Amino acid sequence: MRILVVEDDGLLGDAIEAGLAQCGFAVDWVRDGVVAAQVLTGSGAEEYAAVVLDLGLPRRDGLSVLKELRQRGNGLPVLILTARDRVEDRIGGLDQGADDYLLKPFDMGELAARLRALIRRAEGQAAPVVEVGDICLDPAARSVTVDGSAVDLAAKEFSLLETMMLNKGRVLSRAQLEQQLYNWNDETGSNTVEVYIHHLRRKLGRDCIVTIRGVGYMFRKD
Repeated sequence: MRILVVEDDGLLGDAIEAGLAQCGFAVDWVRDGVVAAQVLTGSGAEEYAAVVLDLGLPRRDGLSVLKELRQRGNGLPVLILTARDRVEDRIGGLDQGADDYLLKPFDMGELAARLRALIRRAEGQAAPVVEVGDICLDPAARSVTVDGSAVDLAAKEFSLLETMMLNKGRVLSRAQLEQQLYNWNDETGSNTVEVYIHHLRRKLGRDCIVTIRGVGYMFRKD
């Protein structure tokens, strides 16, 4: 899943980017409110599963960025990450449309868990694990089983499978899948998605991913 992090502190931003990457997220990081607003109000906003948003940003405050996002009708999950610890600040952030609020300093594991919960709810997935047919995917443990037997997946294979299982029955183009797998700094080959899909079919069964010619791919496990 691809996450946008908006944080002006260089050391903290580096730590968040590295920590979330270790948890399996593809992370884009911007450092001020103006750039964040440009990213979130453009077509690129559709690439993200969630946003981690600081409030005290250069050039434009995080709350105004959030307010504009919601005024445009964008329901992208937003987690405010800030040192502003007054109750009034938390109320204001939530009332402006934030989905969650986490105070600095924080535990990286908790941040990742909160993001997984936000993404899960946004996708209409109530349970902490995703089950389709005999395939069970646990985002927190980064594990997959088929009919109870563990399956070893590479990091990108897991991320691709997670995206497709959360969108079961929906056709996703190669571009949409790439957007969830890679951040701005990643280099991708022309057939990278196809290679990962080939690996998933080999490990999980050829019938789990259907190719819709000229359109994309759909996860289907009866």
